[in-house]
Amino acid sequence: MASDPICDLSSIDFSKPLFTIEDIRNVNPQRFEMEQLTAIVHVDQSQHLIVGYKQLTDQEFWIRGHMPGFPLMPGVVQCEAAAQLGGFYARKYDLIGGDYLGFGGMNEVRFRKPIYPGVRLDLIAKVTRVMARKLAQFDFQGWVGSDLMFEGQMLGVTVNKG
Repeated sequence: MASDPICDLSSIDFSKPLFTIEDIRNVNPQRFEMEQLTAIVHVDQSQHLIVGYKQLTDQEFWIRGHMPGFPLMPGVVQCEAAAQLGGFYARKYDLIGGDYLGFGGMNEVRFRKPIYPGVRLDLIAKVTRVMARKLAQFDFQGWVGSDLMFEGQMLGVTVNKG
């Protein structure tokens, strides 16, 4: 059974981003094909909650090779999009420090429905635990309209340049 929404997406105005792709680039290091966020539309620091989205086009890097003729967004890319949202929050609001936020692990990940190009994938991340300057745990969900597409937990850890 799918989980309840982490937050009510119908109360958020997706037409007025708080942070555009250019703003995201000032915080997140991913570029080119690896950029998996289009905008951030809601931040609630009191609840450690962030909402953003990825507008999926027919130009996504994975379309040509991931099941040609029947393009499905790979689960690993879905998780990357959620990680970039959580990473943006952790770095923008300096939750755990470090030069970068890296994957520390994932738990309870479930892919509920296939995601195709041409949709807006709404992403939610909520911090559930912070371990002093080392680790941040997030719950995450991906939605298309009113359909829960995927969900899970991720651990973000500090990564410092060599």
